[in-house]
Amino acid sequence: MPELQRLNAGHAPAVLDFEQLNRTYFAASITDRGDDYFARFTDGYNALLAEQEAGICAFYVLVAEDGSILGRFNLIDIEDGTAQLGYRVAQHAAGHGVATATVRDLCRLTPSRHALHTLRAAVTHQNPASQKALTKAGFTPTGPAAPTDLGGKQGTWYQRDLTLGPKSATLPTTSTGTHQ
Repeated sequence: MPELQRLNAGHAPAVLDFEQLNRTYFAASITDRGDDYFARFTDGYNALLAEQEAGICAFYVLVAEDGSILGRFNLIDIEDGTAQLGYRVAQHAAGHGVATATVRDLCRLTPSRHALHTLRAAVTHQNPASQKALTKAGFTPTGPAAPTDLGGKQGTWYQRDLTLGPKSATLPTTSTGTHQ
């Protein structure tokens, strides 16, 4: 069964594989990371770990039984009880409820683990699957996202108040165990 784990140095090879294998798939709905991201992967990865250590962000990976990464789930700019949620799920795992279930898991653990009461997420109009996952996880649209929020693409901001708990009508009983 997949396991949600806090990002650590040992995940680096699997994260790089995940990003390389899914690059074209991700670029269809979110801004491509560019060649420089891959050329300087180690430096960028170490910078993420430093941000996490400083408490600015928290990064999670959904790890399959074989050690491969099924998804990345990130809490960015943690401040005053609020963070921006970004995530990406491997193409072969998409459409199976992985994003919805993992986002729900994060919504349950972040109030105690990171002292969060609100999560926000910006989603491009080209990514209806992510819009659906957020809605199923109890997020509601709050307004348009500026192209500068989404790498030049149009989109919508979603938000969830974690202190109110999930919307019971939208939460089936499944569980798993975008920087994005």
